[in-house]
Amino acid sequence: FEAQGTVARAAMVILTWPELELVEYKVARVPVTLPYIPGYLSFRECPALEAVWQMLSIKPDLLFIDGQGVAHPRGLGVASHFGLLADVPTIGVAKSRLCGEYPALPLEPGSFVDLRYHGQRIGSVLRSKVRCNPLFVSVGHQISAASALAWTQQCLRGYRLPEPTRWADAVASNRPSFQRWLARQ
Repeated sequence: FEAQGTVARAAMVILTWPELELVEYKVARVPVTLPYIPGYLSFRECPALEAVWQMLSIKPDLLFIDGQGVAHPRGLGVASHFGLLADVPTIGVAKSRLCGEYPALPLEPGSFVDLRYHGQRIGSVLRSKVRCNPLFVSVGHQISAASALAWTQQCLRGYRLPEPTRWADAVASNRPSFQRWLARQ
């Protein structure tokens, strides 16, 4: 998801399992109708996510969303919000921490620690790649914390981001990896 001026852009990709190969992608652009309010970003993002969800010809069994799930001060980040709206299992994979505390994270790729907020476990902090900042993985909707972490780990292929969010970002930003994929089609 990306907001540009008064337009929000969202991309969704469909990947095969277990190969994680791109088979479908869609991008939606929707006018933004709400102002930016910290902690309520999902209310600006969900209309674009709903629009792109409706465009998909294949509905996935599980969605990775670039953002927080329950690892949110109110327990309802964009991954949880959209999962509720679409009634689909979702995992929040964020590149930065919104709330919570965690102990020192080992430097080895694959290492993880609990993310806690007010004494409750709200997610995991995952080192996905050496010399990269960690990811913040949390339950979105209809999935357990252990499953959210396990699916995220299984979708790593040597990059910082798991393949579903990495491909969605490549499509949304028209990155060279997406351009190479288009040239092969």
